[in-house]
Amino acid sequence: MIPEDLYYSEEHEWVRLDDDVATIGITDFAQEQLGDIVYVDLPQVGDTVASGAVIGELESTKSVSDVFSPLSGEVMARNETLDGGAEVINSDPYGEGWLIKVRVTDEDVTESLLTPEAYGSLVSE
Repeated sequence: MIPEDLYYSEEHEWVRLDDDVATIGITDFAQEQLGDIVYVDLPQVGDTVASGAVIGELESTKSVSDVFSPLSGEVMARNETLDGGAEVINSDPYGEGWLIKVRVTDEDVTESLLTPEAYGSLVSE
């Protein structure tokens, strides 16, 4: 399942753009690879994130994985509901399982991101 209205990173994050605010989460492929997610560590509101940098961790019953920022900007919101219910990332990765919202500072946001078609090719390899 790869929604057509999103952009993607090679590290399996998705990005939904709304003007200069980007909502970021992990893809269905990523949550499937991780298994049952039990804990999330995310940046705080007001933190600055840089494209390609580690911004948090997802802990599952299998392992701990880094979350990378697909773009640069300031964290405007974090999904507080994940603190007590990280499993929603597994059940609804493109909806209620979003991670953070970032006010984007990148000039050309989509330049470093993948289209749905390109991401589909990446995960089918």
